[in-house]
Amino acid sequence: MSVKNIIFTVLLVMIPVSIAAHYLEWGSLIVFATAAAAILPLAAWMGTATEEIAVVVGPTLGGLMNATFGNATELIIALVALNAGLIDVVKASLTGSIIGNLLLVMGLSMLLGGLRYKEQEFQPIVARVNASSMNLAVIAMLLPTAMNITSAGISGDVLQKLSIAVAIVLITVYALTLLFSMKTHTYLYDVGVAENEGAAEAESPHKEQHEKPNLVLWSIVLLVCTVLVAIESELLVDSLEEATAKLGLTALFTGVILLPIVGNAAEHATAVTVAMKDKMDLSVSVAVGSSLQIALFVAPVLVIAGWFMGQPMDLDFNPFELVAVAVAVLITNSISSDGRSNWLEGTLLLAAYLVLGLAFYFHPVIV
Repeated sequence: MSVKNIIFTVLLVMIPVSIAAHYLEWGSLIVFATAAAAILPLAAWMGTATEEIAVVVGPTLGGLMNATFGNATELIIALVALNAGLIDVVKASLTGSIIGNLLLVMGLSMLLGGLRYKEQEFQPIVARVNASSMNLAVIAMLLPTAMNITSAGISGDVLQKLSIAVAIVLITVYALTLLFSMKTHTYLYDVGVAENEGAAEAESPHKEQHEKPNLVLWSIVLLVCTVLVAIESELLVDSLEEATAKLGLTALFTGVILLPIVGNAAEHATAVTVAMKDKMDLSVSVAVGSSLQIALFVAPVLVIAGWFMGQPMDLDFNPFELVAVAVAVLITNSISSDGRSNWLEGTLLLAAYLVLGLAFYFHPVIV
């Protein structure tokens, strides 16, 4: 068993501990910390269950499942926070996920992979396609905010209607990117797929080639983990404001830095691990793919869900968050455009993330 799996297995004990902390009233800080720790292994098990089910149902439906459930943990946390009316925290977690995947995850992957291998390669064509998609996402996030800033007296209802229309466009684009990657241009992604299969075979040398995962078992695992993530997310969100206030953290910093790390820890670990095995194609696919899913699928779904839930969720983001996202996309596109990476480029991405993290930490509370 790998170190990562051992850590996630040990953290499962936090599930009963967090529930006990809530009902025995051990304090909001303990509830928040234990609930966050409990979500980490549950997210990992959800990802594993989704991958195992995908093997059984076939490449097309399996790819669709991976694309849909890739950020399920973060979506559940965001839906719970949205239902609780923490709209600013939800928006911050969306921008934080994009920034974290592009700078923190890719930075760590390029740094640790580059320390083992002088130079690593990945598909430059795929990198350019992903860059174009991320540019669209930035534009979609920028326009409602720009409209609000430049139009005095604009109502929240108008902003929400605009956001819903933009959300429909983004979901359509996301569907088209899936069609592009899984149907019309699958050959561009063949390297990453082959590496993924090779990694799975290397980790399971004694597994028979014809043996398929138990569909019923893994479906139950996925269902149970989803329910537990929802419960832990409720505990996390309920204790969030009081716990972060005790820690001296703002809602903006919590949403941009803390929540994305909790929700995406399993994916972060996977991307870094495969990069250290010289599988940079797969690592970039995980990191950038997760950012695209947040921008083109999760954010639009939350906008539409907010409309149904009676919560005014729109795409009018804090301008400071938009600047951070634009910076992250710009430097990531610049570094990844040539399809090569090294440890210095990884360091540059991590430095950018650190600078942005410090800026969010010292950003004053907006009343």
